[in-house]
Amino acid sequence: MQFPGVTEFLSKYQARAAAEGTDPLRYNMPPWGYADLQILEAAIRATSSIDDAKLAAYLHANAVHTIVGDIAFGPEGEWTVSRMLQVQYRNIHGNGLAQFTRMDNQVILTPAQFKTGEIIYPMADARP
Repeated sequence: MQFPGVTEFLSKYQARAAAEGTDPLRYNMPPWGYADLQILEAAIRATSSIDDAKLAAYLHANAVHTIVGDIAFGPEGEWTVSRMLQVQYRNIHGNGLAQFTRMDNQVILTPAQFKTGEIIYPMADARP
C-alpha cells in the first residue's frame, strides 16, 4: 500500500536498518509504528496535553492524517475503517527472505478497499 510519503520513509528506514543489521524484511511494520507516533503527536499538539482522557476525546472526534493514510477511531477506540490486512503469499521458493519483500509475491485479500487480487484456494495451487 503506497500512501504518500511511505516510499521516502521506507528508503531512509531501510538504509538505516541494513546498516544496523536489524529488521531483515525492512518494510512491513515501520510505517505503522511511525503512524502511531504521528497520531499521538497530533493529539498532543491539538490538546496541549498528555492527559489520557483529553487525548482520547480528541482522537474519538478527529481523523488524523498519517503516513499510512487518514486514521479515525470510533466510540470504543476501534478504527472506523479496518486496516487489518489479510495477505496471501504466492510463488514462494525455499527460505530466502528477499522474496517476501517483493509485492508481486503478495496479494491483499481484505479489506476490500485495498484488495489487489483474489484468493487462490487450495493454497497448494498458489505454490510454484
